[in-house]
Amino acid sequence: MERTIYREIGLTRGVKVLAAVLALVLLAALWGVVYVEEEGHIVTGMNNQIVWGTPHVFAIFLIVAASGALNVASIASVFGKASYKPMARLSALLAIALLVGGLAVLVLDLGRADRLIVAMTKFNFTSIFTWNIFLYTGFIGIAALYLYVQMARGMPARYVQAAGMLAFLWRLALTTGTGSIFGWLVARPAYDAAIMAPLFIAMSFAFGLAVFILALAGLFWLSQRALGPLLIRRLGRLLAIFAAVVLYFTAVQHLTNLYAAEHAGIERFILRDGGIYTALFWGGQVLIGGLLPIGLIFHPRLGARAATVHLAAGLVILGGFAQLYVIIVGGQAYPLEIFPGYAASSSFFDGSVNAYSPSLPEISLGLGGVALALAITVLGVKILRILPTNLSDANVAVQAGAPKPA
Repeated sequence: MERTIYREIGLTRGVKVLAAVLALVLLAALWGVVYVEEEGHIVTGMNNQIVWGTPHVFAIFLIVAASGALNVASIASVFGKASYKPMARLSALLAIALLVGGLAVLVLDLGRADRLIVAMTKFNFTSIFTWNIFLYTGFIGIAALYLYVQMARGMPARYVQAAGMLAFLWRLALTTGTGSIFGWLVARPAYDAAIMAPLFIAMSFAFGLAVFILALAGLFWLSQRALGPLLIRRLGRLLAIFAAVVLYFTAVQHLTNLYAAEHAGIERFILRDGGIYTALFWGGQVLIGGLLPIGLIFHPRLGARAATVHLAAGLVILGGFAQLYVIIVGGQAYPLEIFPGYAASSSFFDGSVNAYSPSLPEISLGLGGVALALAITVLGVKILRILPTNLSDANVAVQAGAPKPA
């Protein structure tokens, strides 16, 4: 084989089972939407103090991962790595699917569907949320254009490179905008930091690649196509580097806050006294999402197995949810300092840690966003020629111009 052939996946038994499971999860999410809309947000764990809950954790994860999922396509077209080119179509499709899934969670969490009309017709350009509307919709359009120029017959390579460069720059802007939602909220001591933007970019690289690895492996397993272990290990090493970068920016963020006296309280809360948030930070984010997958991938014996890379990718995803839960929910749980330098006392929870417990409708809505992203991906590879028929190490080596392994 000297060229990559793309084919739709067949309607195998595994695909049917996956479709049935995704349909059930989507139905459960629809129940959650209707229930919250009918009863109001009082039935969720959210309240006047914590207005962003578990659905927002899922939504931000999917949006951040969407930007990172496009990284594989960017490596192929922007940085000229030919071995990544056969996976570029799936990379673009998965990026679109993840972003749609994340935005669906945000829209359905509005409580009233008519509020979306206000967001679409009334723009406040002094708000980062307004800018993000254009960043998100623009990303979908650019990723779709990128996918088209990759699939069109006879498309000149320079057009593919130009579309890839535009998508690469736009995804950086998108993740910068998402991180700036938190970095520009000066009222919250847990946020209010310019490093939130590069931290979210690093998180997108790690989360998106982890999702891509599992999606790639799962789709090739369902369609019974060859996927070379050397390729998976290469992606795994890249994932470990991205996970290390996330740990680096996280360390810089907290060391900077520890240096500033005004952030001492929030740092004690997150790092030592925060209960579940402290446990999620050290156990979920640092250990499960960072140190453990890095150690597994670079282990001299275990790291040589494709299953180890799959496990590491799953751990990075779990650590990503823990990290975003600490950032989003933990950042709101810490009490606001209304009058810096003064003690305030009233009946409005001044100085007290805000309580929050995820409810079943919130969890079902978040999982529904994940299921929607997976359903779009499976439907895309079913009706479009997205997935290569052969990604064995020998075939990838030929595509990259290397000698074919004996």
